[in-house]
Amino acid sequence: MPSFFPPSFETLIDRFASLPGVGKKSAQRLAFHVLSLPAGEAEAFAQAILDCRQKVHTCPVCQNLTDGTLCAICKNERRDHSQICVVSEPRDVASIERSREYNGVYHVLHGVLSPMNRVGPDDLRIRELLERVGKEEVSEIIMATNPDTEGDATAMYLSRLLKPFGVKVTRLAYGIPVGSNLEFADDATMLRALEGRREM
Repeated sequence: MPSFFPPSFETLIDRFASLPGVGKKSAQRLAFHVLSLPAGEAEAFAQAILDCRQKVHTCPVCQNLTDGTLCAICKNERRDHSQICVVSEPRDVASIERSREYNGVYHVLHGVLSPMNRVGPDDLRIRELLERVGKEEVSEIIMATNPDTEGDATAMYLSRLLKPFGVKVTRLAYGIPVGSNLEFADDATMLRALEGRREM
């Protein structure tokens, strides 16, 4: 199909279209918007992407995103470091934090077990979690993976691995609909899920 746009503009559209949830039409709109920005704003936008890519890395303790030595939550001495909430992705931390009901710390797996997608235990940050539980004084692990088949399988797998440590392992209550994502849970639903967690 012939292109109506200059190659550099087509490349920008393709880059936006490669983002999750962005279709070709949305990518075109975004590209036109970027093109309409004043030069300074466009450069600041590009620089923000580069800065984020260069500076952001995983926290060596919880595997959440940070641009410092430790993330803000791990550094916070007022948090309950004996309670670890295990989530699939960094965005899930933000979802739980919005409820303002949880005062423990986190562990981010960066995915869930998914044999269909060839994601196994070695692809997740499971070893780091086990090392934490072995070294730190942990009283409870809260499994907060999504309430779907892969999230449940991951939670069950981890609970079996954690059994020898003698630590209490709980699962978020199903105030969150089965098959949905934590990212889209409202604050009240997240609060009910946290309050109604059960032991595994």
